[in-house]
Amino acid sequence: MDWLDAARRLRDARTPAVIVTLAMVRGHAPRNGGAKMVVAPDEVFETIGGGNLEATAVAHARGMLASGTAEPELLTLTLSDKESTEYGVQCCGGEVTLLLEPVRVVPSVAVFGIGHVGLELARILARQHLDLHLVDSRAAMLDPARLGVDGAPGPLADAVARLEVHHAPVPEAVLREVPAGTHVLVMTHDHAEDLAVVDQALRTDGVASIGLIGSRSKWTRFRARLTDAGHDATALARVTTPIGLPDVAGKQPATIAVSVAAQLLQLIEESAPVRG
Repeated sequence: MDWLDAARRLRDARTPAVIVTLAMVRGHAPRNGGAKMVVAPDEVFETIGGGNLEATAVAHARGMLASGTAEPELLTLTLSDKESTEYGVQCCGGEVTLLLEPVRVVPSVAVFGIGHVGLELARILARQHLDLHLVDSRAAMLDPARLGVDGAPGPLADAVARLEVHHAPVPEAVLREVPAGTHVLVMTHDHAEDLAVVDQALRTDGVASIGLIGSRSKWTRFRARLTDAGHDATALARVTTPIGLPDVAGKQPATIAVSVAAQLLQLIEESAPVRG
């Protein structure tokens, strides 16, 4: 498998990786400039020449994965019998500079309820590099002409995000389909649906965060019902409600969406692992 196919496979599997490129070669080296390999936590794809050079690059890349860094790094190695590392000597006689680029795991977000606020929120989030799941029990809310998907013009027609639309009469069932690490935002048209989605999100392993739109009085009612359903205080503390930045006032759908998106993107940046 070549490096590009490997990078795509790892991205689809949500596995972090580092792309290693022979950015500059002076003198003799095992591979020409531009050679690449991909280093994942447990696999390596392609080669930049083997030996000490490659072993050092793999170790450095895996150190980057372990630290969670998102910044690329340069690493210069001299291939000389006068230079040795824990991986031995490589005496080609040249010097190489490696570019190591982390490929971070793409965040996943599921928006439950694509009404007025949900559509405005989708419009904003679609401009980010995300896996964006749009979920609604009402087929009309997910009509391609309304969303601008499947080739139709509309608010999501120029999306950067990878979109997946779920028409689900039982919306909480979609939680079994989204990947681990998904951030869940609950804003359906029906408080009973909201409650069912929150309840199931609390029971689903791997959900990164749960946000619920609504007032404090709504949460008071929900908290009582969720407690009756067996969720303890630690579990309930995982639910953020009301969602959105508290200092952003206004009840217009677009205003609420901006506030919620800003809070979510801040949370993603603070909590994200290295992304693939």
